Amino acid sequence: MDRRTLLKALAAAPFAGAGWHVHAQTKGPKMVEELQNNWRSFLAASTPVPSVTDAVKLSKDEWRKRLSPLAYNVLREDGTERAGTSPLDNEKRAGVFVCAGCGLPLFTSAMKFDSRTGWPSFFTTIPGVFTEKTDYYLIYPRTEYRCKRCDGHHGHIFKDGPAPTGLRYCNNGAALKFVPQDGKA
Repeated sequence: MDRRTLLKALAAAPFAGAGWHVHAQTKGPKMVEELQNNWRSFLAASTPVPSVTDAVKLSKDEWRKRLSPLAYNVLREDGTERAGTSPLDNEKRAGVFVCAGCGLPLFTSAMKFDSRTGWPSFFTTIPGVFTEKTDYYLIYPRTEYRCKRCDGHHGHIFKDGPAPTGLRYCNNGAALKFVPQDGKA
């Protein structure tokens, strides 16, 4: 994809809502790479961006003060919110989804799709923001992903997402905050 086509697509993103995954299906891996490389274009120019290398380590009490009870349960105790309870599942504006624990940018709105599962779902991520491990909590193996900066639990990766990645990052909405591109919350 040439630069002009990418810029047109990015300009149309606020109007396309979650439909961006259709572009990714038709453009293939190259579109995913461009989304990953150009994620900053989904933030207002003045938005501060923390570094993944600036680890956030807090005591349990400090985390409890910083997070809502639900966010604490999800991020610090590996909990799961009930399906259909997060308003972020229906978020359609252009912007960036950041970790609710430390503010690290994780996904853009162009990476989001409607999985109809009741949780915000994404087909790719901003590169280098997660660690992964296999968990056997439900007996069968699942791939859990955690914020690289604060080690907060976000969700699990499933292989039932849209093309071209075929992945679904099934994220707890309580583990995210949304930063709109226009800066208006």
